[in-house]
Amino acid sequence: MIKIEIRGLNLENIKKISKLKGEEDYFLNYRIKSFKEFLKLDDPNFGPDYKINYDKIIYYKSVQDEMKNNWNQVDNKIKDEFKPLGVIESECNLDGIGIQYESEVIYHNMIKELEDKKVIFTSIDDAIKKYPELVKKYFGKLVPSNDNKFAALNSCVFSGGSFIYVPKNTVLDRPLQSYFRISSRDMGQFERTLIIVDDNSSVHYIEGCTAPNYSDSSLHAAVVEIFVGKNSKCRYSTVQNWAVNVNNLVTKRAIVLENGVMEWIDGNIGSLNTMKYPACILKGDNAVGTCITVSMAGEKQFQDTGSRMIHIGRNTKSKIISKSIAVNGGNATYRGKIDIKESAINSEASLKCDTLILDNESKSDTYPVNINRNNTSNLYHEATVSKINEDNLLYLMSRGLDREKAMELIILGFIDTFKEELPVEYAVELNRLIKQVL
Repeated sequence: MIKIEIRGLNLENIKKISKLKGEEDYFLNYRIKSFKEFLKLDDPNFGPDYKINYDKIIYYKSVQDEMKNNWNQVDNKIKDEFKPLGVIESECNLDGIGIQYESEVIYHNMIKELEDKKVIFTSIDDAIKKYPELVKKYFGKLVPSNDNKFAALNSCVFSGGSFIYVPKNTVLDRPLQSYFRISSRDMGQFERTLIIVDDNSSVHYIEGCTAPNYSDSSLHAAVVEIFVGKNSKCRYSTVQNWAVNVNNLVTKRAIVLENGVMEWIDGNIGSLNTMKYPACILKGDNAVGTCITVSMAGEKQFQDTGSRMIHIGRNTKSKIISKSIAVNGGNATYRGKIDIKESAINSEASLKCDTLILDNESKSDTYPVNINRNNTSNLYHEATVSKINEDNLLYLMSRGLDREKAMELIILGFIDTFKEELPVEYAVELNRLIKQVL
């Protein structure tokens, strides 16, 4: 296979990416339109002070000629990178798994039971070729290309990412999983994930992300769109551990119809700068949205995270639980929005935002926007900022723990709500990642 690398953001390179993927004119035109939007849009006027040289970034890099469904057929060098991550070992506990390396999904497999249920779980590129009309119906409808600068960037250079369609009256007993890996200097990863959960169905999707640490900055700018049908449920769990040279700038959004449930379980441990605010648009009556996040900012890290809940339907409910930790001079900031519209009568929203600061150099800010537009709904907001209590540390140390272990124990207790929502393998991985930051 001839390995291909495309560096620099311009119209010619965007056309090259589309041609390499064999896309029809619909998606080529979508990319071109999105590039024009990107050129018009300004950078966000909030959040971390990131610096991105768009001409230096690699926007597409291929490592093998086609997606494999047998792990033994994947290049040995790539397999060696995944061994310590335990990704393949966890496959036995899953209904299906996809792995993206650089710009392409290199491995994808799912059990026969999913095929029998008519579930579609593949890469977005594969879905565009095999199910073009289904993709067109939903693609870009929740996150239009002019939504923000990084959504526009993703929309013109997207490559890889997952596509899931769960038919009506279908319940999946085990999670689906995708794992994303950046391995090259100056690499940008722009996966596009689209999940459709039709009426009376449910799915749990798990996402993991890693990258080695280089002195040069990399960029991860993903877009996730989720459609939750009537009486359906989707849970989207993420633990990302991007290296501290990666700018992680992501747009995630779900729309929830009548009696539907959407749950975001979002963990952010790595990256240089993170801007991520998973959103639920509670359109249908009795729709429910939940977002539980944990963000840990270590040395030179800025975690700007939170959630957005938009109530439109009657009797809708939302819950945001945000846990932020700042250590070694890091900045862990909460930024979110709850908006209960006039139409959302008898609705209820709650926000609990807790921050733990571990030293005098670290920082945390909270920027909530809470709006209740009718007098039949309730909105609750609770926030705390605290430091580790020296008396608690001394008590634990008097029981035989050293200071580092005692601090670790307090932190794990602080994020217990989040850990309870993760599969066991991911909870164990989260513990390990937190130890690394400390």
